[in-house]
Amino acid sequence: MLRGMATVSYWADDLEAAKRWYTELLGIEPYFERPGGDEPAAYIEFRPGDYQHELGLIDRRYAPEGTASGPGGVVVYWHVDNLEASLERLLAMGATAHNPLYLEVLDSMQKQSA
Repeated sequence: MLRGMATVSYWADDLEAAKRWYTELLGIEPYFERPGGDEPAAYIEFRPGDYQHELGLIDRRYAPEGTASGPGGVVVYWHVDNLEASLERLLAMGATAHNPLYLEVLDSMQKQSA
């Protein structure tokens, strides 16, 4: 039985650069690297936040044939305290906004018409 999400993984063209970028963004070091040690890593994993969710980074050399070479496929929604400030920080770190910021606040107290 499915019990929830555990890990979301991204392919990285330059795994060491991705490791540095996410280490700065998340403010934590990866807790797991494979193979690691004296060998170059092929997989890196972070545990950001208050839960046991994991963010994995995989060296694109191990991607199956036909894997998209650019962004796409998975949409991940991050929990943030300040959406605008978080977006500004990501953009300042070199992230790309693929769509404009759109925020809709739904009032759960509104009466729904029948």
